[in-house]
Amino acid sequence: MENRTLLEIKNLVTEFRSDGEVTKAVNNVSFTLNKGETIGIVGESGSGKSVTSLSAMRLIPNPPGEITGGEILFHGKDGIIDLVKATEKQMRSLRGNEIAMIFQEPMTSLNPVYTCGDQVAEAIMLHQKVNKKEAKKITIELFKKVELPRPDVMFDTYPHQISGGQKQRVMIAMAMSCNPSILIADEPTTALDVTVQKTILELMMQLQQEQDMGIMFITHDLGVIAELADKVVVMYKGKIVEQGTVMDIFTNPQHPYTKGLLACRPPLNRRLHWLPTVADFMSVDENGEMKEKNKSVEEVTENLVISPEETAKKHEKIYAQEPILEIKNLKTYFPISKGVFGRAKEYVKAVNDVSFKVYPGETLGLVGESGCGKTTLGRTILKLVEPTAGNIIFEGKDITNLGVKEMREYRKEMQIIFQDPYSSLNPRITIGEAIMEPMRVHNVFNSDAERKERVMELLKRVDLPEHHFYRYPHEFSGGQRQRICIARSLALNPKFIICDESVSALDVSVQAQVLNLLNELKEEFKFTYIFISHDLSVVKFMSDKMIVMQEGVVKEMGYADEIYNNPKTDYTKSLINAIPKGEIDDIQKSLNKKIARRSTTV
Repeated sequence: MENRTLLEIKNLVTEFRSDGEVTKAVNNVSFTLNKGETIGIVGESGSGKSVTSLSAMRLIPNPPGEITGGEILFHGKDGIIDLVKATEKQMRSLRGNEIAMIFQEPMTSLNPVYTCGDQVAEAIMLHQKVNKKEAKKITIELFKKVELPRPDVMFDTYPHQISGGQKQRVMIAMAMSCNPSILIADEPTTALDVTVQKTILELMMQLQQEQDMGIMFITHDLGVIAELADKVVVMYKGKIVEQGTVMDIFTNPQHPYTKGLLACRPPLNRRLHWLPTVADFMSVDENGEMKEKNKSVEEVTENLVISPEETAKKHEKIYAQEPILEIKNLKTYFPISKGVFGRAKEYVKAVNDVSFKVYPGETLGLVGESGCGKTTLGRTILKLVEPTAGNIIFEGKDITNLGVKEMREYRKEMQIIFQDPYSSLNPRITIGEAIMEPMRVHNVFNSDAERKERVMELLKRVDLPEHHFYRYPHEFSGGQRQRICIARSLALNPKFIICDESVSALDVSVQAQVLNLLNELKEEFKFTYIFISHDLSVVKFMSDKMIVMQEGVVKEMGYADEIYNNPKTDYTKSLINAIPKGEIDDIQKSLNKKIARRSTTV
């Protein structure tokens, strides 16, 4: 019988040295990957999952990192080789050829000065020893295989000219160009729309079936793992805390950390007061020792469910008021070509005749794929982008045509939390100064001493220690930076906040904490949200009403639960169907499909 083992990782230890301290990023990790099999490696940022994959590729930067123990046994055509002991020349022949990798961020993985086609063709020429003409032909065939539009044109296109989903397809084409035995995918769909994510995952499974390839899929999202993986490895602080079949992990999780990861995804079949987090299942003391709380997912969530009667009562109260914001026939067009006298001939209609109302205390969800116009709509409402036509009425006053000076007064009442907290914080000033700055601009309080006191209160409110006032943005994690941006948006005590994809790049466990915080703050400070996201499950959890947008137009509008349970348009149905649900029935269907595929492959 054929040996189907591809990769054995045995007692792997990878350490990083910094300022005399040693951190074991991967600590005694062991698992096996077989042909045609997908292993899902799950954990939060810092759990060691990416370092495990980089160790397997021997791409750990040395210094400061080093593999200090264990074996990585690759079962290739020419026998078994320990990648830990392999020479750099051997590794160069294996990378791309036998073991390929898709990185998390395609924009930083692709070279901006070369066309997409040239970058894939270069990899083909390097490994397959073919000429430029033949490499181009193979590249265009690969672009067809990964369903890129107009493959011939795409060959001569630069990375900045295509969408995130298309860039990820180019990366997959590059990874698949040499028919590797193993594909390592490191968070390849984290920042993508759910519909694009679904097509990328289906594409990977199809390529796996064709080539009987082993896939190591790294993610923090157990919903994705449920649809894709055969086996699951759960990592926490560099160690494997649990591993087993996908069905075992989802139906009977043993470790409290696994239970926390399973519970913190927003549920689709019911409403909860708040999302469970890892802290509901385990705590960590001052010495870093973990203490289990011995609770099941069901025990934690059963008391959090909101009844339909409670929801109806809340909505009755909200919608009995006058709206805080009214949008009438709003249009925002961007010129893309100009005529002889510099007049625009063609426009991108980013927001095209949109109307709706937002009520005090409401959270209005705005959902749709990238490019649907939701972010432009949010920025137009705040007059960060000038509207082409229509009206923006805030608290009964039309602010559409207000000048910069007049608009400044309204900036105190209307705030925004951006998608990327790092790029929205000045790296040169401390986070305390960043939160204090808007108070200075708007002359809130009489002195910096009073403002500093307010900043300390806000830091405490978003669960950050007061001494963080003096730290800089680069010293914080993604989740902490987002908390800082939330604190800054609260500094002026606004009535209305737009959250623009403010949790899309966070781990699901950190995302749950931030969503809970936003809901707590809303109750405490009595403000109103527009919550923008491409993730319909998150929007459903946060929102009272929901707007579904496509190509600048409102496709559907109504109560969030009603839209999810009874979508009217095919577009909304496609968004709902693309959500990785992680339900047991869905896992069983996925497993049955894999078994059927495998029986035709083996």
